[in-house]
Amino acid sequence: MYDYIIVGSGLFGSVMAHELTKAGKKIKVIEKREHVGGNVYCEEIEGINVHKYGAHIFHTNDKEIWDYVNNFVEFNRYTNSPVAISNDKLYNLPFNMNTFNQLWGVITPQDAKEKIAVQSAELKGKTPSNLEEQAISLVGRDIFETLIKDYTEKQWGRSCNELPAFIIKRLPVRFTYDNNYFNDKYQGIPIGGYNALINKLLLGVEVVTGVDYFDDRTLFDSQAEKIIYTGPIDKFFDYVHGTLDYRSLDFEHEVIDSPNVQGNAVVNYIDKKYPFTRIIEHKHFEFGTQDKTVITREYPKEFEPGDEYYYPVNNSKNNSIYSKYKQMKSDDSKYIFGGRLAEYKYYDMHQVIASSLSLVKKELNKK
Repeated sequence: MYDYIIVGSGLFGSVMAHELTKAGKKIKVIEKREHVGGNVYCEEIEGINVHKYGAHIFHTNDKEIWDYVNNFVEFNRYTNSPVAISNDKLYNLPFNMNTFNQLWGVITPQDAKEKIAVQSAELKGKTPSNLEEQAISLVGRDIFETLIKDYTEKQWGRSCNELPAFIIKRLPVRFTYDNNYFNDKYQGIPIGGYNALINKLLLGVEVVTGVDYFDDRTLFDSQAEKIIYTGPIDKFFDYVHGTLDYRSLDFEHEVIDSPNVQGNAVVNYIDKKYPFTRIIEHKHFEFGTQDKTVITREYPKEFEPGDEYYYPVNNSKNNSIYSKYKQMKSDDSKYIFGGRLAEYKYYDMHQVIASSLSLVKKELNKK
């Protein structure tokens, strides 16, 4: 018998496994994929750590979380400064004075604010009710049309006036010449890639890969006092209240016989003439000097059975369905649910680690 069987070896499950093992609990981790690490898993190609499931840049303002991950691995000084191509012109992201200068020729913050104020006045003080209106209220119509509209509609497969306003609120806007995408104090990539972090977290933990919990759920349930489940919540309950919607991604990896293709780790392609949303050149995450490079094109798509789960579609319909599953989660003390899929919630990495640490603390206090 195990004290806990953890279903899933992503960041949430790996942190839980580490902390519970440290507390003397007998743990087993089962992972459906053939590797551990969930979506932060890196595959080494041509000596480059390729982010197989999309780019992951660690960033946080939480010193406790930053100190926690640095106990396992050292982080480099990578700063996320993406650029965007729209109508064959290059723009800096996030929206900052460089962007405003490139678009309007303005030089001072006051000039930029006045330009935005004139354009956002089209809303006439209305509280934004969708993403399009929210974007125009933040940065005006020019930036919305040039750098937001096509990209967002490719990403979500829906018109901007059909998407909720809160999605765009994550987008930073600043009136300085600062291309750092994140405002957080701490930022970087683990030296050696994210596998180094996951492997340290799972050191000394029994882990089996290539095993699907649902293939023999009765057996796994019988082997542990409790099950910590990090997978899709609707699947756990056999979709009794309906299926939750997600957006997914397809990735096209390419090895190129050149030391440097695009000069930046992340380049967004705004226009709809490009079927992909961005190209990642992975070596720049770790300042690589290899003779070759690896790029990845990201193609957003509607989720279909067999796809990887990426972005929850948190509209009113799906939130209503999830609330019913959430009620079911609290009905059986044998099962503990956590992570982005079990909570149907978009998490940044530092948030999922904080959530895992909070939950394990609560669980051990109950003991």
